[in-house]
Amino acid sequence: MDPVIAQYTLLAVALLIGAGALATGIGFAILGGKFLESTARQPELGSQLQTKMFIVAGLLDAVPMIGVGIAMLLLFANPFA
Repeated sequence: MDPVIAQYTLLAVALLIGAGALATGIGFAILGGKFLESTARQPELGSQLQTKMFIVAGLLDAVPMIGVGIAMLLLFANPFA
């Protein structure tokens, strides 16, 4: 494998995993904050809001898992090498 391709592949893997983790952390912070705000405003809807929050959290967590999968593909079975 060409050393330049290997270096850029490692950089791409680091950016994919790092950006995915950062974006997920920000997304969960916003989601949790909005959930607490809405539950504080209307406590009687807390259980319905919690169910919807967990659905959105699952969808939010799926995006970085796809990024990790692509990063592992690039790391272990590099199609550019």
